[in-house]
Amino acid sequence: MLQVVFRILGPLDIRVEDRPVPLQGARQRTLMSMLLLAPGKVVSTDALADAIWHGNPPATARNQLAICVSALRKTLKAAVGVEDILVTSHPGYMLYAGEHRIDAVEFEERAGEGREAARRGRGDEAIGHFEEALAMWRGPALEGITAERVEAESARLTELRLDVYEQLTALRLDLGLHGELIAELSGFVRENPLREKAVALLMLAHYRSGRRAEALEAYRDGARLFAEELGIDPGPALQELHEEILADSPKLLPPTENATLVQGAAVPAHLPPSPASFTGRAPELAALDRLLDHLGGTALPVGSLTGTGGVGKTALAVHWAHQVVARFPDGQLFADMRGYDEDEAPRRPGAVLDRFLRALGVPGPQIPADQVERTALFRSVLDGRRVLIVLDNARSYQQIRPLLPGTSGCCVLVTSRDSMGGALAGDYAYVPLQLGSLAQDESLALLSRVAGDDRFSADPVGAARLSELCDRLPLALRIAAARLAAKPHWSVRTLVSRLEDQHRRLDELSIDARGVRAGLRLSYRDLAPATARMFRLLGTVCVPEFSAWAGAALLDIDPVDAEDLIEQLVDAQLLEPLHATTGHVRYRFQDLLRLFARECGLAEEEEETRRAALRRAGAGWLGLAREAHRRVYGGDYTVVHGSAPLRELPAHYVDSLLEDPLEWFETERLALTGLIDQLARDDESAYAWDLTMTAVTLFQNRNYLEDWAQCGDAALAAARRTGDGLGEAAMLHSLGTLEIVQWEYDSAYDRLGRALTLFDELGQDQGRALVLRNLALCERHRGDLDQAYGTGRRSLETFRAVGDHYAEAHVLGLLAQIELERGDPQASLVLSSEAVARSRGLGTVRGEAMSTVRLAEALIHQGDGERAEDACRRALDLVLGSGDRRGEAHVLRALGEALWRRGELAEAETVLRDAVRAAEEVPDRYLKARAGAVLGCVRALRADRAGAAASFNAAGELFAEAGVRTWRERVEQLLVALAQDEQADSERLFALVRP
Repeated sequence: MLQVVFRILGPLDIRVEDRPVPLQGARQRTLMSMLLLAPGKVVSTDALADAIWHGNPPATARNQLAICVSALRKTLKAAVGVEDILVTSHPGYMLYAGEHRIDAVEFEERAGEGREAARRGRGDEAIGHFEEALAMWRGPALEGITAERVEAESARLTELRLDVYEQLTALRLDLGLHGELIAELSGFVRENPLREKAVALLMLAHYRSGRRAEALEAYRDGARLFAEELGIDPGPALQELHEEILADSPKLLPPTENATLVQGAAVPAHLPPSPASFTGRAPELAALDRLLDHLGGTALPVGSLTGTGGVGKTALAVHWAHQVVARFPDGQLFADMRGYDEDEAPRRPGAVLDRFLRALGVPGPQIPADQVERTALFRSVLDGRRVLIVLDNARSYQQIRPLLPGTSGCCVLVTSRDSMGGALAGDYAYVPLQLGSLAQDESLALLSRVAGDDRFSADPVGAARLSELCDRLPLALRIAAARLAAKPHWSVRTLVSRLEDQHRRLDELSIDARGVRAGLRLSYRDLAPATARMFRLLGTVCVPEFSAWAGAALLDIDPVDAEDLIEQLVDAQLLEPLHATTGHVRYRFQDLLRLFARECGLAEEEEETRRAALRRAGAGWLGLAREAHRRVYGGDYTVVHGSAPLRELPAHYVDSLLEDPLEWFETERLALTGLIDQLARDDESAYAWDLTMTAVTLFQNRNYLEDWAQCGDAALAAARRTGDGLGEAAMLHSLGTLEIVQWEYDSAYDRLGRALTLFDELGQDQGRALVLRNLALCERHRGDLDQAYGTGRRSLETFRAVGDHYAEAHVLGLLAQIELERGDPQASLVLSSEAVARSRGLGTVRGEAMSTVRLAEALIHQGDGERAEDACRRALDLVLGSGDRRGEAHVLRALGEALWRRGELAEAETVLRDAVRAAEEVPDRYLKARAGAVLGCVRALRADRAGAAASFNAAGELFAEAGVRTWRERVEQLLVALAQDEQADSERLFALVRP
């Protein structure tokens, strides 16, 4: 097979046997650039579309991407003879490099090899690697590709190039090449004046060349520029170098070879072998290298590696330690502190000190029995020596404190599930590192390395899924790969299918005492009882992320107490903190931890205890959801509620959570859908349907129609199983409303009829009024305007009787629309004005904006474009302030019509383009098509016939997709009018796009 060379360290260039492979157009070049920047990783179609169309992709973006990828595959096949370089993998595409070459990947590999050689003290070898890496650059990375995401990644590569140059220059200085580097470094600093490391290297080159004054001048120039450009002083390292130059410190002289150790001195080498399958972790290794910068400084360098069990803390510590042994010629000490061991107690510091002292050459009889005296002797023996100490699997700061040397010539690296940051920070040159899962490409490399065959390269999609199922956790990945190595007749998909079963996954990854379950159990075993119970109950609730108040509901405790317990789980590496929303941190389980927590909950909690906790969770989410709905709509309007008990939180706490009620719904979206599904499956019908109906606040406003359907169907089934008539009626109404939104009026009419019968039987007037309102919408859609008006009036009377003022305003707007369509704009104007007044009295932005748009439409039909424009601009101020993107699209469409009717065609076109974009972002096909149709009319009136035709055709396709036959027919008439009229007729066009 021919080898493709992809070059992105400069303009994009693809070659096969040194022959260029041409790409057609900017779109193909951008798409290929995006995939080359993430080889072996799936790049979503959303990310690709965002890059290609600069954040404004068309509705047909996915189809156009598929066409573009197909063309690229044909180009590569013609050049190389294979089609599997570009792989389709949900939710996008992946570039599978295989044996092909990518210069950016090779650059980072050479740079990593250079850093590793430098750590091992092999300067000449490191220089060779760095020079080879820098020689790959031909100019700015991906020069000419203007996509924002590509430019961001190009900037990262450029930053790496500058880092490599500085590392290379530092090594060349150590070889005594200071004189010949001055001119080169001076140019580099001129081009990159804010890089402190480069300024420091130039200062050092001047000083070692006997140019002390120039070294100080370089510092002054840098300090002045930092102050002018950034408003800051030089960093501590640069200031320290400046002081050392002023003092002519001998530390500034070029390094000499290490002095030979005194004959007979013990040089321990305790490090265990570096894992052969160790993969990746380049950023983490670079972070640990910062410890070396503190050697010989003012404080002992201490590094801390923390993370959950199986994340690879020990492997990283040992691998790094082996890389830097040359910096510690007096020995390397290693101790497993057994802080988290299944069978044995944690090691006593005194016992570890005894072993360390003997390894350092202290005879046994001279080792004191008292631990304090042993620590003093240990520090005395290490004084003046350069020794690396690795304390693995430590339990606490108290356990390791006696093992910390007293001088900064040594270095300590600790691995633990406890960060110990509070104890170590401040007194030591502390470098903390929280280990997370491996990156996707690192995970795939580890799988291949352990399994030792080509099954992963032959099935990159299956390998990526296997990596996800293992949470990209090194221990789980090693176990999975080892299982495949032991089963050569299995494919990758065989193991994937076994791991897909959540009830089996931990079993598959826990084949012996060293498996995933055993590692997690060690952390769980040491939890306090209340913390362990929080862990178990959180695992029994099907929500992907949550805040402390949810844990409070599960245990029926105060939210602050719950937060303390949850933070203990974070400290134990059993939960991940995500981010703070309105001051409230959110948390999540990794999948394997969630499965383990659920397993513990099922094993240790009675079923009724679990069900009671689930009901409390439902009560917590429902209480907040109802309050969020009230704040959006101005009261308990447009909904039917049941009698399920609610869990109340302190008022100030609720206010902080619901500062922006719609954003709270958005944040909780996945939790709500997961919880509703679980409540429905467990036949907790009252909570399931009430949460679903209340969450329509989110589903409808943000267009989450699939969520709406799934939750509604699940809650309806639960209501029917449990004989919950009110729940069944509420969900029939809700799903009927969804069908109206989806333009499925016939099925909506049937479903709403059944809901009306049930509400009548139950005597539930609020539900009955809601259904009548929606039936009026269906009748209007059928063209039976008189029947729709009558049904709407019945709905209005009932809403007034039950006091649902928001729904009252909405129905007034609906009646105004019907009157407009019945040919009575004056009656429409009166009803619209009443709707605006009612909405304004409620203080709800959304309702007032919607009613104001109805008023504007009535004014437009009366020919009062000026007052219509004023009304639209008032509505626009309302929706822009609330972040209601759907409402914004509605208002912009109406404003465009008003400007059209006033003759302001240029501004109307601009506004209508914004309306189309806003509708696309919702996304709402019908709304986008309406705005597009009006846009086409304005373009026709501006004599842009090609633009008008494009707008009409796009609108027609969208109406067809949405199943809106009447509007599709109107668009066809618009196209006929465009073809027939040499000069567009404004009144003819308006008659076709008005409601």
